[in-house]
Amino acid sequence: MSGAPVTPVTQVRRGELPSKADILEPRWVRGVLVAIALLFLTLFLFIPLVAVFFEALKKGWDAYVTAIVEEDAISAIKLTLITAAIAVPLNLVFGVAASWCIAKFEFWGKSFLLTLIDLPFSVSPVISGLIYVLLFGAQGWFGPWLMEHDIKILFAVPGIVLATIFVTFPFVARELIPLMQAQGSEEEEAAIVLGASGWDTFRRVTLPNIKWGLLYGVILCNARAMGEFGAVSVVSGHIRGETNTMPLQVEILYNEYNFAAAFAVASLLALLALVTLVVKSFIAWRLNESIADDKRTSE
Repeated sequence: MSGAPVTPVTQVRRGELPSKADILEPRWVRGVLVAIALLFLTLFLFIPLVAVFFEALKKGWDAYVTAIVEEDAISAIKLTLITAAIAVPLNLVFGVAASWCIAKFEFWGKSFLLTLIDLPFSVSPVISGLIYVLLFGAQGWFGPWLMEHDIKILFAVPGIVLATIFVTFPFVARELIPLMQAQGSEEEEAAIVLGASGWDTFRRVTLPNIKWGLLYGVILCNARAMGEFGAVSVVSGHIRGETNTMPLQVEILYNEYNFAAAFAVASLLALLALVTLVVKSFIAWRLNESIADDKRTSE
């Protein structure tokens, strides 16, 4: 049996430590896996992105700029930015509060709260939009009262903001909860014992420890808020120049066979996605570095 091949399992049984080269897959296996990954990225990411910018600039730079500065397009861009500017800070406050409660305290209903935070991940955005129609529509629960007091929720900015908040509120909390749980509460407890107030403890101890995870969640939340289509489509009413966000404007232009303008607006969303990806990658790197530093400090 001396001629039998020595495998990593055999080395472990003998009490030997296999080398890294022995544990890794053969080079051809790694090559095939990398090739498959690159093929999927090329087919489903790179080519579609190139196609968007190619179609947007197909009729020349002047046509592209004209489509971007068109009145309805400017209105859609402004509404998208306003919606994100309202939804993201509110989700930031909710995410920090929820993650603080879940990571630092034990209380009845904790598992239920976690389930509610994950709810938008499992519910279709269209369904979430219909929920607001049920609540605030003309035949909804609060619809008659809202009509009596001349308050517009649906087919107006408030409905769009509410729908966007619903589909984006898990992002900040879901980034912070595991991070805060891994860090524990020893540093906060030590600060309180030394006489620090709750606000000082949060500002000087907790916030520096979670800042990169917090920024990571905010970036993801902002990207989803700007690109949300399903829920916003249900509650917006598709009123041109008033309740169309950028994704809705792209749909309308495409349905009107105005392909150049549709791809021009879509290219702005693609640029936002690319910028978000770069910032997200940087923050993820900083977050990993921060976690590694914490581990080295604890050791």
